[in-house]
Amino acid sequence: MTKPAQGFSELDLAAPLVKAVTELGYESPLPIQAACIPPLIEGKDVMGLAQTGTGKTGAFALPLLSTLDLDNKSPQVLVLTPTRELANQVAEAFQAYARHLKGFHVLPIYGGQSYAFQFKQLQRGPHVVVGTPGRILDHLSRRTLDLSGISTIVLDEADEMLRMGFVEDVETIMSKAPDDRQMALFSATMPPQIKRISKRYMNDPVEIRIETKTNTAENIEQMYLVVPNQAKFEALARILETESYDGILIFSRTRLGTTELAEKLNARGFDVAALNGDMNQQARERTVKRLKSGHVDIVVATDVAARGLDVERISLVINYDIPGDSETYIHRIGRTGRVGRYGKAILFANPRERRLLSSIERVTRKPITRMEMPSHDAVTRRRIEKFRDILVEQMGKEDMDFYQDLSFELMEEMDVDILKLAAGLLCMAQKDRPLRVEESKALSNPRWDDPRPPRRGRDREGPRGQGQGQGQGQGRRPIKNMALYRIEAGSADGIEVRNILGAVANETGLQTRFIGQIRIHTDHSTIEMPNDLPREMLDHLRTVYVGKKQMRISRTRPDGRGGSEGTPLEVEVTYPTEPACPTCPTDPCVRARGLVLGQPGRHPCSQSA
Repeated sequence: MTKPAQGFSELDLAAPLVKAVTELGYESPLPIQAACIPPLIEGKDVMGLAQTGTGKTGAFALPLLSTLDLDNKSPQVLVLTPTRELANQVAEAFQAYARHLKGFHVLPIYGGQSYAFQFKQLQRGPHVVVGTPGRILDHLSRRTLDLSGISTIVLDEADEMLRMGFVEDVETIMSKAPDDRQMALFSATMPPQIKRISKRYMNDPVEIRIETKTNTAENIEQMYLVVPNQAKFEALARILETESYDGILIFSRTRLGTTELAEKLNARGFDVAALNGDMNQQARERTVKRLKSGHVDIVVATDVAARGLDVERISLVINYDIPGDSETYIHRIGRTGRVGRYGKAILFANPRERRLLSSIERVTRKPITRMEMPSHDAVTRRRIEKFRDILVEQMGKEDMDFYQDLSFELMEEMDVDILKLAAGLLCMAQKDRPLRVEESKALSNPRWDDPRPPRRGRDREGPRGQGQGQGQGQGRRPIKNMALYRIEAGSADGIEVRNILGAVANETGLQTRFIGQIRIHTDHSTIEMPNDLPREMLDHLRTVYVGKKQMRISRTRPDGRGGSEGTPLEVEVTYPTEPACPTCPTDPCVRARGLVLGQPGRHPCSQSA
């Protein structure tokens, strides 16, 4: 039996990559990385079965970066992901691992992003393209993306792509890639359609299964707070003021982040120290000693600096930056609840990090309870309680006779009663830290949408049939100001509810609570969405493909036809493909810009036909 690799240097990775992962704080490869990296470097196909959050991005990114030809300025690796969020995460991981590869370029491609930006970046010649199937297929149809030089295709979270209705798109993309390309497929489950893809497109793949082991302590209460990035610091400050704690460990993703966060908290009056890899061993030991002795109660640390940290008095761990994998999360919260003591862990998640949050729950097999943002009234009450405790302690220490005599003297001189004098003294005493907290603009909306997807039994997809009138959204709480939109594709085109839901949600980022009933008819479909849908979003959806047809979506009239009352029907205009349009990046340019509403004689990009 082959002995598992103890370090990244044993995996035949390029030296710049080993240096990068060391700087990122990874001492040894995770199980899926140790298993996948060698066969991928050798050029073999790999099929990995593992949950999200087990480190699989590094399992395929590191070996593929090792085999890149940086002098070749055309796409060599294509990674397909089900969502734009995952596309960004994978692209960021490639960039982080390739920090010492001079000239490396990775490009994420997904719906909702400017076509002009993507055209420009594709012309630069990215080595790695990471994208969602719909937008990749769109670029292939426009001939703005060439797969002839692709050496490896990665399907990340293949079962999720199946659930969102992207399998046909994936197969179309695969058919346009070279036959001799390498392939890696990663999936949490192995449904029949994924097996079919693996048999059809993979060559004797090495199958790797990773069983997830979890050991989160039972005495650690786990909670998460939904908060966008711009409001995270205010939320953190409120939690620190309202939570009862002994010692706190706050995790930040970067070394610079620990320093900046510690400085901002110190400016707010908290006694905070930073702990990161830029500190020498002596400074690190001094900070840990201060935390153990109680001379400092709050430490902001990176994952690397906190490894091996064993301080019993840590009663609260705050994940200020959500970890990229579940193993890291388990290690972080393990810093509290030591020696059978009670511990608490709070995870910050912005509305777009639902995938990471859900994967952590799946891997740990423990629910993480949503907590509410502490209100400004709660912070005010807490400040008053602390002020009262300090006042009582002060009155017990000092001889009050002098101050009582002075109080009566001031009352007579100023001709005020004792209550007004006390109020004035209280106001002066709290000047540096007001007792009454004003509502923060950043936290003016304390109930952001839950980032977790609906649980089983409340699935966002309705019936999966595609017969006349079948739809989605029954039993959901209605949203006000919804309108009906018509899509020019139906059951005759092989369209199902999940195809439309996946295309709309993925291309626009529209939250599922704003998507109502979806009904499939023979030659068209209808979908309920907000009445005030931005014009830019609607224009973009017109050009999006669902299945093999463009949506050509439009507001419906009362009779169900495209175009609402008072709005001209869309007129599809065709233009000659030669000569090429000087403004649009592809021909005919009507495909790049969509249809012209009620103006059949006008070119979409304001050039004459």
